[in-house]
Amino acid sequence: MSAARGGVVASPPISVLILTRNEEHDLPGCLDSVAWCDDVHVFDSLSTDCTREIASARGAHVATRPFDGYASQRNAALHGLPFKHPWVLSIDADERVPASLARELAEFAAHAPGDVAACRARRRDFLGDRWLKHCQLSPYYIRLVRPSRVRYDREVNEMLTVDGAIHGLREPFDHYPFSKGLRHWLDRHNLYSDMEAQCVLDSRAGANDFSVAKALFARDFNERRRHQKELFYRVPLRPLAKFLYLYVWRRGFLDGSAGFAYAMLQAFYEYTIVLKTRELKRRAAQAH
Repeated sequence: MSAARGGVVASPPISVLILTRNEEHDLPGCLDSVAWCDDVHVFDSLSTDCTREIASARGAHVATRPFDGYASQRNAALHGLPFKHPWVLSIDADERVPASLARELAEFAAHAPGDVAACRARRRDFLGDRWLKHCQLSPYYIRLVRPSRVRYDREVNEMLTVDGAIHGLREPFDHYPFSKGLRHWLDRHNLYSDMEAQCVLDSRAGANDFSVAKALFARDFNERRRHQKELFYRVPLRPLAKFLYLYVWRRGFLDGSAGFAYAMLQAFYEYTIVLKTRELKRRAAQAH
């Protein structure tokens, strides 16, 4: 996997981590996009399809672990796998690394300042062939990290705690969340909403350091995002608010019919979290 592709410097000092479960459909394209890397690790959650066989045939290192949460799985991989290089690029099977980003990553890793512990890049989400340029909640994600200086928290829609500076990359990477069809997206978000509802209850029951000021003005991006998540949980008519935020405030209408469809799907997803949170509260009250 170390051959240069599209002008990418062969074998930059970067390892690649791909978390998988039943990803035989998307994994080949993902591996193709990181063919410049000589140390690719596939961390699999006991797939029942050909995911592990595909990874091994492509020369990737394969390890398995039963899934017990998204943050737990990422932490186990980042802190437990024998990476060859000091920098790890973490991507999902339905994501792709364009050659332009690969070149920038190689250049950065070769001359990275010591105080930088992670890099953030713009993610371009696609619905079919349409880039949802406007209709995204947060288009920036941390993907390149020094494993010893980062840790994931929150088991769904996980957030990263970084010990050090975060560098912003210019080039984007691509995400195809609907590559397996709408049914798969709905099934996955049904699981997410289960976990989100439990997170809401846990947040309200435990000690909470939520601050509106930090949600709006915290200098650290990840701290600001964490408090923004808590703030959003307190917004009245949350599903409607999410639709209006994506479609009107973020100008999702400029993405055409794809923008409308995606904003509606996100509003529906939020409504399932609201309903499941109520259900969990009723069950907890009945148990006492």
